[in-house]
Amino acid sequence: MISKKMQQEIAGSSAIRAMFLEGKEMAKRVGAENVYDFSLGNPMTPVPKEYNQAIIDAVQKESSLELHGYMDNAGYPETRQAVADNLNKRFGTRFEKKHIVMTVGAAGALNVVFKTILDPGDEVLALAPYFGEYRGYVANHQGILKEAEPDRSTFQPDFADLERKITEKTKAVIINNPVNPTGVIYSEETIKRLAALLEQKQKSYGHDIFMVSDEPYRELVYDGNKVPFLTKYYDNTFVTYSFSKSLSIPGERIGYIAVNPGMPGCDLACSGLSVANRMLGFVNAPSLMQKALISCMDCTTDVAYYDRNRKLIYETLTKLGFTCIKPQGAFYLFIKSPEEEEKKFVEKAKKHHILLVGGTSFSCPGYVRLAYCVSYEMIQRSLPAFEELAQEYGLV
Repeated sequence: MISKKMQQEIAGSSAIRAMFLEGKEMAKRVGAENVYDFSLGNPMTPVPKEYNQAIIDAVQKESSLELHGYMDNAGYPETRQAVADNLNKRFGTRFEKKHIVMTVGAAGALNVVFKTILDPGDEVLALAPYFGEYRGYVANHQGILKEAEPDRSTFQPDFADLERKITEKTKAVIINNPVNPTGVIYSEETIKRLAALLEQKQKSYGHDIFMVSDEPYRELVYDGNKVPFLTKYYDNTFVTYSFSKSLSIPGERIGYIAVNPGMPGCDLACSGLSVANRMLGFVNAPSLMQKALISCMDCTTDVAYYDRNRKLIYETLTKLGFTCIKPQGAFYLFIKSPEEEEKKFVEKAKKHHILLVGGTSFSCPGYVRLAYCVSYEMIQRSLPAFEELAQEYGLV
């Protein structure tokens, strides 16, 4: 029999994936064209042609031993240097290749960071709403996840609650920017205020408190918004990144960790990350993907595609009477449930073949998440169903 802990994990497995599978079954019954599946954040836009060509070039030009063999656990030096140069050019930072560790996506990056910094019983504070997998990532390394509430008028952090939640056991604060599930960007004012609070708490408690930034949606921003780059505001910062969304390659599992050069004990931290990469069984990030990235650091997917979807779904749902948080980035819309228990709203939406994910999965009950990384045509087809749902609630 498998472990009791894993049995518990299976019982509480991802509601997002469960909804996705339910949508597949619904499509068999009513036809795929009649199912409006907004459950899964799976990129919809084509992979940039430059990236596909870079993969072909790597296969054709690199020696087989070099391309498919082991390398330093932190990754190819030339790939790490390309990441460092790109960040320095874009954000005015001062990374060197030694500050970059290539990882198996952002999920791998977060696990490597937590393996490196957490002792048993250390607490990690997440800003709600947050990606539910953080709970598992922290627990993997015998840490304890705590939650800080948002200001629900803006979905910026509630700093009064945040300050109360930072204790002597707090080892890190994890933030996701832009935020999954709200699409909100934590502003520069928010980041400065958070950095000042953590500096104060570090002095009070006499130990490091790290800021861990999870940024797979950094390039997916709208209306001229910008995502503050956190190493410019706080020394004890790890930035974790995935190319899954910016290049539409989630299955390739490629990302990195950038360690603030100003972090006290930076070299020791970088060594720890490299060892953790090996100890966790990743060993190194995928070699072919690393080679392809070198020439594609400035490539991005078609953000205008998602922006078109965002405008259509946000403007339509608000006109129908739904209360929605206007997304500034990522590809999610956070909708306030018309009734207190959002699970009932999710179930009623299913009757109209609309698949949404309850906010409880993100530690924010009373809301639902809609992923608009789907075809524009599917959104258009779904609008009459949303209108019927709004009428059911008396919103129109």
